[in-house]
Amino acid sequence: MDLDLENGWQVLPIGSETGTAYIGIKQKEKVFLKRNPSPFIAALSLEEITPKLIWSKRMHTGDTLTAQQWMNGRCLERSEMSSELVLDLLRRVHSSDLLKKMLAKVGGLHYQPEDFLTLYYRGISTELMSHPLLARCAKFLESHLPTYAVKDYEVSHGDLNRQNFLLSDSGQLYLVDWESVMFADPAKDLSMLMCRYVPRADWKQWLESYFGKQLPEAMEFRIQWYALMNLLLDVKYNYQRGRFHEMNQDIIKIQQTFEFFEKLYF
Repeated sequence: MDLDLENGWQVLPIGSETGTAYIGIKQKEKVFLKRNPSPFIAALSLEEITPKLIWSKRMHTGDTLTAQQWMNGRCLERSEMSSELVLDLLRRVHSSDLLKKMLAKVGGLHYQPEDFLTLYYRGISTELMSHPLLARCAKFLESHLPTYAVKDYEVSHGDLNRQNFLLSDSGQLYLVDWESVMFADPAKDLSMLMCRYVPRADWKQWLESYFGKQLPEAMEFRIQWYALMNLLLDVKYNYQRGRFHEMNQDIIKIQQTFEFFEKLYF
């Protein structure tokens, strides 16, 4: 693709599902290039949530191209996802007034519990719709929606997998790939990370470490609800991509989580 850069730059694609990420190389200089990123990236850069934004330009095709500082580093390992570094980064995201103001300015959407159920049902296959456990779980979630004031919604990354956490060689942790950013109950982000990386026996202790105090009212219920919701969405995602082993692992987690949820609250 012609990225409309001056001569001397070598541009190579970086494997991603969107196909919009590149590395730019010129002599000893490297930059991370992104085509048509959200304007929200500027606020993330200022808050040092993502690597520093260097420049943004409009290309002759009408696309926008941004360049960020290239950081040598690695993605986090599964065992590192419950670390204090991750907790601290999420606190910064969820408590940043600048991120909230900028996301509102660029038209960030508010996602309420019923919106996630709509996402799950949209385009779902007949096979998943007729799966007894999945159908029972989805119906249960519909009839037990959590309540949380929309005015208290925070910036939510929306895809907290370990490959989106970049630990630089200097020890700075960044959170990248903000294509799914939204305003949502912070329980949405927290439960997503917990489902994937924190042993269930450690959930309460992990949440208390995140808040630094006793859990807010009804937080445990909201965490359990969003845990099931996230798992349903993961099942759908993996099914659509033919990742059936991952899908079956998620279904096992749904069964375990659903049984725990029902015993705890109903």
